Amino acid sequence: MPLARYKQIVDRLADDIRRGVLAPGTRLPTHRELAADHGIALVTASRVYAELHAMGLVSGETGRGTFVRETTLAPGHGIDQQATASDLLDLNFNYPTLPGQADLLRQALRQLALCGDLDALLRYQPHAGRPHERALLARHLSSQGLPVSARQVLIVSGAQHGLATTVQALLRPGDVVAVDALTYPGFKTAAEARGLELLAIPCSASGPDLEALARLCEKRRVRAIYSMPTLHNPLGWVLDLAQRERLVKIARQHDLLIIEDAAYAFLATSAPPPLAALAPERTVHVSGFSKNMATGLRVGYLSAPEAWVAALERNIRATTWNTPGVMSALVCAWIEDGTLARLESEKRRDAQRRQALARRMLAGLHLVGHEAGYFLWLPLAEDVRADQVVAHLLQARVAVSSAEPFSTSEQVPHALRLALGSLPLEQLQMALGKVRQAIAHFAY
Repeated sequence: MPLARYKQIVDRLADDIRRGVLAPGTRLPTHRELAADHGIALVTASRVYAELHAMGLVSGETGRGTFVRETTLAPGHGIDQQATASDLLDLNFNYPTLPGQADLLRQALRQLALCGDLDALLRYQPHAGRPHERALLARHLSSQGLPVSARQVLIVSGAQHGLATTVQALLRPGDVVAVDALTYPGFKTAAEARGLELLAIPCSASGPDLEALARLCEKRRVRAIYSMPTLHNPLGWVLDLAQRERLVKIARQHDLLIIEDAAYAFLATSAPPPLAALAPERTVHVSGFSKNMATGLRVGYLSAPEAWVAALERNIRATTWNTPGVMSALVCAWIEDGTLARLESEKRRDAQRRQALARRMLAGLHLVGHEAGYFLWLPLAEDVRADQVVAHLLQARVAVSSAEPFSTSEQVPHALRLALGSLPLEQLQMALGKVRQAIAHFAY
């Protein structure tokens, strides 16, 4: 049986895109023009473009048209980036380290080798962590403005595991979760694995549009909201107290579970209280020690209402059984002896230096970020396409992310997200110079 007419058109366009006959960035005919050119109905023309979009070959942009994508990039480039080559300047992932941290680890391992319960670290640990370590983390959280008991704290294998544990234990497939229109890609991945439906909350310059959230909750049965109130990734905002209280009021009115991600919160001084302190009865507070200590330690924690702890603990058992005791012991030792506080203070200064450097190197461009953030959001001019800039930079041996991995709405903005925390300052300056050159190359 011959292919349906529209399938032949899809195949012809797809072949032209893959062979480069239609170059990345090419504006394709409007739906009406395509229909007229091929003698097909308008609805059929829309179906052609829908199939090409599903294949990752085109992107449709409201008010602008349909464009050929840069096909050398995976649609999710950013979170899907593979391990970087040694000559690649990585502005995609953040793994901030400071000079001397390897020596700190060496000393900590020596101290750990002398501890009295070393043999215990060779055995399975309690699923939620050893009681004395949970108590230590509870005291640490209380000192940070989040009063909790040891019974409310669970130790996990990094903040990403904490997010996955939360959605697996407390949400069901098909549940609706409200998220910022631009949000952390790792939560999107966890939500997809659980079969959740994400609804985008429009973003303003200072935070999510909370009135839009309220309207969303009136129209749909929203089960939860995922929020980064302190040092949002990727936009860098810190919600003020009034915004946090408004968010909590909406959550209580509509019985929402709040998932609070505080992975970068240590970088913002004098922030208002966490959402978990304002709404302790409905908030799971998630964070870890990857950014403020080291990404390789993979230790994180949850704090939650006691009624939810059993379900969360069961999911830890199902996924990792427990967080390795050697790792949690190292982290707790650094909390107790003040190493964590020193690292956080030094990393705040380091992030400020990097932000200042980025703003000098990219002066004149539209930049969005926090003065002490390890990342920067760079919206592009209307005539500059993010996928082309990202591909061009990869050829120049610089890795950056487009907006696509962060976007939860149908309309994906053309923007770059620059991670500033991984390269030595000299290499960071070189990479930022290449970013500026790439943007200028595509600006008409």
